[in-house]
Amino acid sequence: MDRNPSPPPDTADGEKAEVADAIGETVYSKHWLFSTLTRLIQDVAGFLQEFKAADILLGVIAKSRCPRLTEICVGILGNIACFPDTCVALSQNEDLGMVLLLLLGDSDPPTLLETSRMLLTCVSQRDACGLWIDRIRQQSSVCPSLCFIMCSSTNLELLMKVGELVDKLFDLDEELMKSWITVQSSEADDSESHLDVASSLLEAAKQLRSESPGALEVYLHVLELLTTTDEGMQMFATPDGPGKAVWDFLCEVVCEDLCQPDDPPLILQEQKVLLVQALAVLSALYRLQHQWNSAVDSCLPLVGSILRVLRCHSEYRENKPPRDTSGDDEPKYDQLQALLETSAEFLAEILHSLPKEEVAELVKRRYLTQKTCQAAVDSLLPQFKPALVQLASLLTDADPQLADEMRKRLCE
Repeated sequence: MDRNPSPPPDTADGEKAEVADAIGETVYSKHWLFSTLTRLIQDVAGFLQEFKAADILLGVIAKSRCPRLTEICVGILGNIACFPDTCVALSQNEDLGMVLLLLLGDSDPPTLLETSRMLLTCVSQRDACGLWIDRIRQQSSVCPSLCFIMCSSTNLELLMKVGELVDKLFDLDEELMKSWITVQSSEADDSESHLDVASSLLEAAKQLRSESPGALEVYLHVLELLTTTDEGMQMFATPDGPGKAVWDFLCEVVCEDLCQPDDPPLILQEQKVLLVQALAVLSALYRLQHQWNSAVDSCLPLVGSILRVLRCHSEYRENKPPRDTSGDDEPKYDQLQALLETSAEFLAEILHSLPKEEVAELVKRRYLTQKTCQAAVDSLLPQFKPALVQLASLLTDADPQLADEMRKRLCE
């Protein structure tokens, strides 16, 4: 076994160099301890696999009437599955695979949590995910079981893990996502037809809205994935489908949670991922409004929020520190750029269909001001110039001075 690294040498001024790797005030290395424990756990996992521990635990699960015992057994299996070799070996066990998928219909939240955790671990392993995708396709109970959890559970940790599992499945296999949409659509007369994927995702998102922004981000990403397929858009377009409810919820999230009037430009850094996902879904749903049974409320607050995002981005760009050339800032830069592009494209689409009366109302509510118009021009040019020309024309009666300023900017 490797020994613990030697203490660091004294610095030139006689003081000990600061070592972030040290455990507390000791000289023991966190990295060494973690790597040693990992090797030990991996050895234990291999040992358990060698002595058919999976079959033993599977037998206990099959006969157990004690939820805590089932939870513990599934948890042990989940720990064994954390390593590639043992994960593949477990995944090849057909009986274990069938039992785990059936456990998604269990009523015990801790057991459901451990089951979801193990399934997520397995589908995240490159060499094992194919086995599980095929198995899940064949097991018709998986979709309604996951939908029921998302619709009914108040356990935040469970909702987070189930959301991650659904997100991973849909990301890995678009055909599986399509099949879950189309199967549920064809069972419209069934008693469980209301447990469709989108409505279930929506209920979970509502539960997580104020409690866990990180988990909400996962669910918004799944909703975004649904909008990338024809089957998903057809589901959202259904007159009595989930499209209108998802639209209303995301409008509230954007306008009330993510983009307040007094928010500083720095808010873009904190909310950029949620904002870009929410706006991407809203942009897709915007084209479907005429197909819903109930009319959509005025989207003026949403327009105001998008204008505020563009203004904050403009101010942030002017005042931000020099960009880090080491590459550490690349993901943040890409996310901000994605937010800017999504916001600009969505705003341009809305402006094309905005009547003169609503433009006047935007001015009245102070959504359209000199600063927001300038930010819109900076963000939408040159790709969306026709939308800006139309806005300037509609502004002529509501605010002639603002309309003239926009025209001057467009002619520069």
